[in-house]
Amino acid sequence: MADDSVLGDYVDCYCVAPVNIGKHAVISQYSFLCTASHDYNDVGHPLVVAPIDVGEHAWVTADVFIAPGVVVGEGAVVQVRSVVLKDVEPWSLAGGHPAKLLKQRVKAS
Repeated sequence: MADDSVLGDYVDCYCVAPVNIGKHAVISQYSFLCTASHDYNDVGHPLVVAPIDVGEHAWVTADVFIAPGVVVGEGAVVQVRSVVLKDVEPWSLAGGHPAKLLKQRVKAS
């Protein structure tokens, strides 16, 4: 976790692989950052891991699930209770199940 970043109450970071959180980023309450899953194509269901990166000034709002290997770009905001399976563009608003780009944000100066 970088300087001035915040993890809200009851955030679950399942850190089988690294979770990198940038400066001034906020992960709100009850969110779940999950760096591991299982390969459903293999009958043995081996563990598959990938890091999660949350960029500077990003905000993951309450009760969001972030899947292994996802990058939440700098300044991005993910809406409440979203399921993030793919990268979120910098300075954008994403949301839904699965999360998708809703609109671009104005980059802070």
